[in-house]
Amino acid sequence: MDDTQRGRRLDDASLDLILRDARAQLAWRDDPVPEATLRELYDLMKMGPTSANCSPARIVFVSSPEAKQRLLPALSKTNAAKTIVAPVTAIIAYDTQFYEHLPFLFHNPAARSWFAHNEKFATETAFRNGTLQGAYFIIAARALGLDTGPMSGFDNAKVDAEFFAGTNFKSNFICSLGRGDPSSLPPRPPRFTFEQVCQIL
Repeated sequence: MDDTQRGRRLDDASLDLILRDARAQLAWRDDPVPEATLRELYDLMKMGPTSANCSPARIVFVSSPEAKQRLLPALSKTNAAKTIVAPVTAIIAYDTQFYEHLPFLFHNPAARSWFAHNEKFATETAFRNGTLQGAYFIIAARALGLDTGPMSGFDNAKVDAEFFAGTNFKSNFICSLGRGDPSSLPPRPPRFTFEQVCQIL
């Protein structure tokens, strides 16, 4: 980004697209999501900041009928019904041993040692930054014109056993992708005002 772009804000239509008018979807149209779009989505989300560039997020895109059948037993009944019809559902996970990649990802050669012998710190860092990357994932998907349906109603242990056995990865949440059916949405629930939850000190 050059200096002529710094400080510029998105126009209202873009802000509406990624946040103000965007909704978590409950039903899906039968429009496929191409692999090229999933690759573009990842290449956009990966640019969001993480501490020490640790980048712990790991993603499985569940799109085939066979993969969906593997995922369904871990889902609540309501979420299973939504997931089976979604074009793609991403499992957003995090690598608890992300620090093994810090010699490649971060400029400080001592960075690996900050985490390698402190499991609690490493786990907290992986979860926090993996969650941040999950939020970037949602914003990036919306910026590319996709609707999203993030969910937490599932059995993490079952997902981990099915998709991440033998790895250091842990599931965080899942997020369906595609073109949503807005007719299925109830009125938008309220949000807090600035005055209710913010302070300027």
